Amino acid sequence: MPANSTPLVNGEKASRREQILAAAAELFAHHGFHGVGIDDIGAAVGISGPALYRHFRSKDAILGEMLNSISRYLLDGGTTWAARPGTPHDTLAGLVAFHVGFALNHPALITVQERNLANLTDADRKQVRALQRQYVEVWVSAIREAMPELGERHARSAAHAVFGLINSTPYNRHLGDSELAELLAQLALGALHAAG
Repeated sequence: MPANSTPLVNGEKASRREQILAAAAELFAHHGFHGVGIDDIGAAVGISGPALYRHFRSKDAILGEMLNSISRYLLDGGTTWAARPGTPHDTLAGLVAFHVGFALNHPALITVQERNLANLTDADRKQVRALQRQYVEVWVSAIREAMPELGERHARSAAHAVFGLINSTPYNRHLGDSELAELLAQLALGALHAAG
C-alpha cells in the first residue's frame, strides 16, 4: 500500500469518486444509510444528486464500494504486517497497532461497517464477508504463532473480541488520539495474552 493510501483514497489527490465515498461515509455514519439521499451526498461534494450517477449507479453501489474498499484495505494492511520480519509477538503488536490506527483515523468507516452490512446487495455482502474472513484468518494465524497453546476456535474468538474492543473507538473519545491508541494497544495485547 502506498504511504498516502487510505481505505477510500488511492494516491495523492482524491478523485471525484473517492470524494463521494468519503462524504457518503460521514453522512451514513451520522444519519444512517436510509437517512441519507443522493442529493445529500451530492451536496456534500458540491455537485447535484443526479450528477452522482455519472460516478455510481446507485446509493447501494456507493455503500458496496465503500465496504469492499474498507475490507480490502484491512486485509492488505494485515497481510503486510503479518509478512514483516520479527517475532510472533512483534507481528501481533503490529497487527494491533495497524487496526488501532485504522479505527482512530477512520471512525466513520468503523461505524458504517458495523451498521450497514445488512444494507448491502447480496453480491456485495458475500464479497465483503469473504474479505473479512480472510482478515480474521491473518489474525488467527498470528495469534496462534504467538501463543501456540491456543486452539483455533479460541484464537478466532479472541480476534473477534479484540476487534470489538478496538472498534469501540467511535464511541470513546475521552482521551486524545495518542493516549487512546496506547491504551487500546495495551488492552488488546493484554486481552490476547490473557487468552493464551
